[in-house]
Amino acid sequence: MRRIISALLITISTTLAVAQGAKPLELADGAPDRHIVTSGDTLWGISARFLKDPYRWGELWKMNAEEIKNPHRIYPGQVIVLDKSGAQPRLKLVTVTEPRREYVEPLRKGIPSIPPQDIEPFLSEPRVLDESGLAAAPRVVALQNDRVIAGAGDTIYTTEVATPNKVWQLFRPGKPLLDPDTKETLGHEAVFLGTARMTQGGMPSSFLILTSKQEIVRDDRLLVAPRQDVVNYIPHAPGKLIQAKVLAIYGGVKFGGPQSVITLNRGKADGLEPGHVLAADLAGAEVSNRYEGVKTNYQLPDARNGLLFVFRVFDRVSYALVMNATHPVVVGDTVRTP
Repeated sequence: MRRIISALLITISTTLAVAQGAKPLELADGAPDRHIVTSGDTLWGISARFLKDPYRWGELWKMNAEEIKNPHRIYPGQVIVLDKSGAQPRLKLVTVTEPRREYVEPLRKGIPSIPPQDIEPFLSEPRVLDESGLAAAPRVVALQNDRVIAGAGDTIYTTEVATPNKVWQLFRPGKPLLDPDTKETLGHEAVFLGTARMTQGGMPSSFLILTSKQEIVRDDRLLVAPRQDVVNYIPHAPGKLIQAKVLAIYGGVKFGGPQSVITLNRGKADGLEPGHVLAADLAGAEVSNRYEGVKTNYQLPDARNGLLFVFRVFDRVSYALVMNATHPVVVGDTVRTP
């Protein structure tokens, strides 16, 4: 376990320093001298105890850029100590001799970066595909007892499936995701309907519907369910300037807040990766001022509204969790490297 954690204590890289503009770390008000990691903690939550900007967690640990990109492990029962003896504060782990029996079981599982219950459904459900992504997928051709709709516990029949013994997901083609500036199609978000298990191959193939979030009908499609990995990447700002816009708020609503999942018009092709933290801006208002009989309009500057944690990335689109916000996040809002 010490070897796992020792990698966290290496000198910060030049890349990260440049990305942050060498701005001094600011401790949060009332930052504790130490924190005992408990089951239910998250990396973001612990970081917010120590830092005003939680996404600078890697700097507080003195990590280099390569380590920040890799999954890490911090376990319940470990003690994190804030060291203020140097020019910049840093965190370190210490060995304690006090009884820690209550942490024996959780020691096998490291804490996640952000609350897993907020994002677990989104690690597999949203799919952003190109226009032909669902066209080649197995298609529902009939339902049990010639029904019009089907749900959990029902049997459906599909075109021939070449990959048996897998858990599958049911989707329906959704609307194209359009870039708000260029109007270019960035991908097609498939609408998640439920899960199914193949019970018999052939033409047609038979599937048992395991779960359903919406009614399943003819011509819906199946895709193999991806592996669900809980995000445990270290929160960090991108190493370059990234500007994006909010394409949508998951669920089809117009406004979002903390714990809302939003869709961004930037992805891998633009340099985004899981663990990146972006700042959401609140658009400056346009105000009028009349002075000596002359009316002048002014556009006030944008102001920071909150922070987003990117947890799932496609080629040109990504999903992020709103970590905090002082005002509602709205479709069309600008987000950027903090």
